[in-house]
Amino acid sequence: MAKANGKRRPISLALQGGGAHGAYTWGVLDRLSEDASLDIAAISATSAGAMNAVAYASGLAKGGPEGARAELEALWRRVSESSAALGAFGPAGFAFATALQSLASPYDLNPFNYNPLRRLVEDQIDFEAVHASGLSLFISATNVESGKVRVFSKDEITADAVLASACLPQSFQAVEIDGTPYWDGGYMGNPSLFPLIYSGAPPDVLLVILNPLERPGTPKRAAEIQERLNEISFNASLIGELRAIAFVQRLIDDGMLKAPLMKKYRRLNVHAIRGGQDLIGYGLASKYDTRWRLLTELRDLGRTEADRWLRECAVHVGTNTSSFDIRKEFLDA
Repeated sequence: MAKANGKRRPISLALQGGGAHGAYTWGVLDRLSEDASLDIAAISATSAGAMNAVAYASGLAKGGPEGARAELEALWRRVSESSAALGAFGPAGFAFATALQSLASPYDLNPFNYNPLRRLVEDQIDFEAVHASGLSLFISATNVESGKVRVFSKDEITADAVLASACLPQSFQAVEIDGTPYWDGGYMGNPSLFPLIYSGAPPDVLLVILNPLERPGTPKRAAEIQERLNEISFNASLIGELRAIAFVQRLIDDGMLKAPLMKKYRRLNVHAIRGGQDLIGYGLASKYDTRWRLLTELRDLGRTEADRWLRECAVHVGTNTSSFDIRKEFLDA
């Protein structure tokens, strides 16, 4: 619900990667774009989240919230159509690709470095519009040589930066930018939160989490073990940053930061849409399944959860409080 004076409350978004599960985030953005009480002013994103972010920014610059919604749908339609034309996705395609990847690298299997995402991103995204949008935008990739996260800010964001952020090394050759090779940003920033701290972005941050934080039981089959390892790996950097944020918040609350440090550190009010729990029944293969029926199913799940969040949690935005308890989730035993 909007405030009585009609002023929109600024918010930052942090979008995880997750392959085709990124269609869930499409649904979240689709629903948030309909809401008149919030102003999405900054986005930090990785992998599929990065693709959603640039599509949203491009559409927003050209046609406002409705333009953003249209651009997101066009992106995901193109993803589905391109994959269908290649005949590469779906459960059978995933099983075949997984078998090949266990035997050889993309440098062996794809010596000419064909990446179907390149043409899709270059054709679908207007990067001049992305740069002209009013959003503060950050996209993360992993520097292969240093092992550190590289954050591309808005004016640095190109098709190569998006492809680097989404480059799974088992599937694609590293993306080189200015002579430096990059892999998927999910290894070191999924997504990165620190740019939102140091850029002066709105202190209310809404996380859209696609990987389950918790999964009851011990996986015992090979595929289940691999799936849980992937989830833990791609959540690790986010959990580390959230623990650091919780520590700084504790110092602020206890009055332990002196004036000079208070200028450097500030409170982030954290909110979350825990899509990973909604997606817990979708197996690893579904992250590679881009059939339109599944993508729209995931979109609708995201819309539903975003609608619930708007009704139950959005009231905290602008009140200097969080609706997501970091300490309970990550610090308490």
